[in-house]
Amino acid sequence: MTLNELAILLAALALAAPLARFFGIAAVLGYLVAGVLLGPYGVGRLFSEHDAQQVLHFAEFGVVLLLFLIGLELRPKRLWAMRQAVFGIGTLQVAITSLALAFVGILFFGTQWQPSLFAGAALALSSTAFALQVLEENNELSTRHGRLGFSVLLFQDLAAIPLIALTPYFAVTAAKSAPVIDYFAFAKGLGTIVLVVVVGRYVLDAFLRLVALSRVKEAMTAAALLTVVGVTLIMEAVGLSASLGAFIAGALLAESSYRHELEADIGPFEGLLLGIFFTAIGMSLNLGLLLAEPGLIISLTLALIVVKATILFLLGRWQGLEAGPSRRLAFALSQGGEFAFVLLSVGQAAGVLGSKPSQILAVVITLSMAMTPVLLLLDRRLSAKAKAPTRPFDTLPDNDGHVVIAGFGRFGQITARVLRAKGIPFTALDISVEQVDFVRRFGNKAFFGDASRPEVLEAAQMDKARAFVLAIDDVEASMRAAEYVKKQYPHVPIYARARDRMHAYRLLDLGVAAMRRETFLASLDLTRSLMLGLGYSERVASRIVKTFRDHDERRLNEDYKLSSDVEKLLERARTSQAMLEKLFREDEAEEAKLAHAEKGPREGKTSRDAKAKADTIDP
Repeated sequence: MTLNELAILLAALALAAPLARFFGIAAVLGYLVAGVLLGPYGVGRLFSEHDAQQVLHFAEFGVVLLLFLIGLELRPKRLWAMRQAVFGIGTLQVAITSLALAFVGILFFGTQWQPSLFAGAALALSSTAFALQVLEENNELSTRHGRLGFSVLLFQDLAAIPLIALTPYFAVTAAKSAPVIDYFAFAKGLGTIVLVVVVGRYVLDAFLRLVALSRVKEAMTAAALLTVVGVTLIMEAVGLSASLGAFIAGALLAESSYRHELEADIGPFEGLLLGIFFTAIGMSLNLGLLLAEPGLIISLTLALIVVKATILFLLGRWQGLEAGPSRRLAFALSQGGEFAFVLLSVGQAAGVLGSKPSQILAVVITLSMAMTPVLLLLDRRLSAKAKAPTRPFDTLPDNDGHVVIAGFGRFGQITARVLRAKGIPFTALDISVEQVDFVRRFGNKAFFGDASRPEVLEAAQMDKARAFVLAIDDVEASMRAAEYVKKQYPHVPIYARARDRMHAYRLLDLGVAAMRRETFLASLDLTRSLMLGLGYSERVASRIVKTFRDHDERRLNEDYKLSSDVEKLLERARTSQAMLEKLFREDEAEEAKLAHAEKGPREGKTSRDAKAKADTIDP
């Protein structure tokens, strides 16, 4: 690749993601479109097919770095806890999808079962890079369906090893010959995994410790990259998944004291190389073949997505996921993967598949990848439109002298528990069907209803309520409820949860004085514990926290008058910090005086006691 081509590629990376975000689509899709435009079959044709393959081969290291960073986040104990999901649902997904896709090949294309099963197994593997990237972009990697998806992807990486080793079986069986399987290569692969585990457990952390002692930052960065590159070379040397090796190495370093340093050093490289990888996938899309046989390729792409998504959806439901999360899981993993390209190449070399079928399936895999962010985007938008309740609001009980709690999440539930223990009646409302059904299983009395709607508040008999606890998470819904209660039920006091400072200002606008910022008191309590841990006395720690609380609450009320003037707020923020530092210095001086005053009487008493003792024993 020339320097000009490198500049063009970097320019595409710099523009693709921001433009994609501007148009409201996933960054991955932006990279794909940029790759198609720059590739040998696109409008620009700035990169040849050979260049595209070179870029793709180089950028695959981004997938390796991604798996290494994910491994750093997963401690061995957590991995062991995931074993049931990895080997349970992962095995079912690969097995059922392989058989279903093989059946499609035999039924509709009349191919023999051996190449059909091989192609089905290859297509059953999803793209680790695509799936994890789109889940991470949408903040879904930590959700239950995100963790389930990761478990399936991890098993797929494991499954790729025996599939590559067993490829000759499909070829020779199709030729009516005795199967020849390289059992030595299979054993060598397993031995290599064991080697990576042993070295990672006993050598890597010691190596990083030696490098860290030099206190040279670039040396630590080089050591981090060397760790991943070294594992990649070892795994590739025996024909195994470099991504799997990197993941194992990352997991073994998850307990290391250098974990955060490794994440910081490798993160920028991982993001850049993944962007290049997705762009290279777009470059590799053979538009000529797509235009030559559009019906066949589009039909195969749809069949792949429908079969995989259906199986994943059913498995998600079987695991107890709701319909929405199961659908997200299905769409996130519905595409073909990068290991499918490897298997198709190996299968073509072994005579399992012909050249043209391999090329067609490669285009199908690329198109299915491109469809993943589109499907997730459509699902997200359709889900937002369908967010209106699908079942009627619950019938609310008759109450008198009760408390109405709007929002029954982590904040509202604490208030409810106290009221319940004191025997004070309350009516708790929440807009989430899942949340209401969930808390009811634990014996909580909650009702499905939107507390920002007037008819729901009327049904909750607000006119008879003693108080209104506003704990709705959504700021706009919270303000609608507060405005309506203030206007229609001015005699009912409002006790509100403010999400942040700006939400607090809006509540103050309505005259809601009994208001608490949701994390403020918890943060102060934690800060007090921190001060104690740093060696301050109980009295000093409490005084520090009290000084800050008084100062911040005073500032909140003073800043409220300037809440519409951003420039003045910024100026006050600077002067407020200086004022807080001055208050702390004054507190320190006062504390020193108190300590000195207390020390004097104690010293006097000690000297008097010593003298009395001496008088007692003096002959």
